[in-house]
Amino acid sequence: MPVAAFPGRRGWGYDGIGLWAVYEPYGGPDGLKRFVDACHARGLAVLLDVVYNHVGIGNRLADFGPYFTDAHTTPWGPAVNFDQPGSDEVRAFVTGNALMWLRDFHVDGLRLDAVHAMEDHRALPLLEELAGAVDALAASLGRELVLIAESDLNDPRLVTSHDAGGTGLAAQWSDDFHHALHAVLTGERQGYYADFGSMAALAKTLTGVFFHDGTWSSFRGRTHGRPVDRLRTPASRFLGYLQDHDQIGNRAAGDRITALVPPGLARIGAGLVLTAPFTAHAVHGRGVGRRLAVPVLHRPPGGLAGPGGAGRPAPRVRRARLDRRGARPAGPADLPPVPAGLGAARGARARRDAGLVPGADRAAAGPPRADRTRG
Repeated sequence: MPVAAFPGRRGWGYDGIGLWAVYEPYGGPDGLKRFVDACHARGLAVLLDVVYNHVGIGNRLADFGPYFTDAHTTPWGPAVNFDQPGSDEVRAFVTGNALMWLRDFHVDGLRLDAVHAMEDHRALPLLEELAGAVDALAASLGRELVLIAESDLNDPRLVTSHDAGGTGLAAQWSDDFHHALHAVLTGERQGYYADFGSMAALAKTLTGVFFHDGTWSSFRGRTHGRPVDRLRTPASRFLGYLQDHDQIGNRAAGDRITALVPPGLARIGAGLVLTAPFTAHAVHGRGVGRRLAVPVLHRPPGGLAGPGGAGRPAPRVRRARLDRRGARPAGPADLPPVPAGLGAARGARARRDAGLVPGADRAAAGPPRADRTRG
């Protein structure tokens, strides 16, 4: 998850404001270096999530240069300026930051958050420029470095090589496979699950990666995506998952697949992920069948708005928006169980943090505890 410094005591990291600083309460730069070294000593690679599509509430970048632009918008506040006047310096700022994590902290790759929200209409897109810079750094260091994109564009050019006219990233996430598998297992058809749910849709994602590969998307109200050239693009360039942190956290109740379907169906889903041709991805806790909800509601210090960011919607409004995007409306049956060992007070607070405690119980649960932020 992102480690850039942000205001607040804890969070998911998607509202960082000090992009070059490691969040000190988590150990700061020395703590991150120790963590990476410990992983490498055990044969584990480390990929770091980075966010370049927006900057969190409270940042002061606009005081120092044209870091933001009104020419584009994002759901999270002002758009980062990648293609307007002054964008050369902004792109150098972002590229330099990405190279720092790889070079100075020895991480093995970066997961680029929501690249579809990085508006960039220049002839050489930032992502392609960044991929070239990372390739050059990998050659100079003599070790493999990778860039993985989160994207809902269904555009295989992201993982097509430079030589073949693509962006040159190592891999991208495949939400269509998740949607097809989730809809089959749970029966959900709301929001972006509307076009999924059939075995034919699941089979198409297993054999062709994207379900929407130039087909009509009822959720978007238009055709979407383009086909993957299966002869030129290996399936390993796409990540397959039963759930990820977004697909859990962006649900109204933050519920995991193990809370939605019987254990047998959850095992079938896990089996399909592990035997699919994609690079398998498992969200934290999935390996042990964890059921605890993962809420993402965010209330930063000083309120829901601040300089450099439009702020997060209030929890009640945010839940309504999530329901339209594909999350179930949360009712009493959706309340996550009190985790064993937390005790009554901490358990009530955990339920309240999920935005699921009714008004009377909300007051008893006490003041807000922590930031949980998702960009």
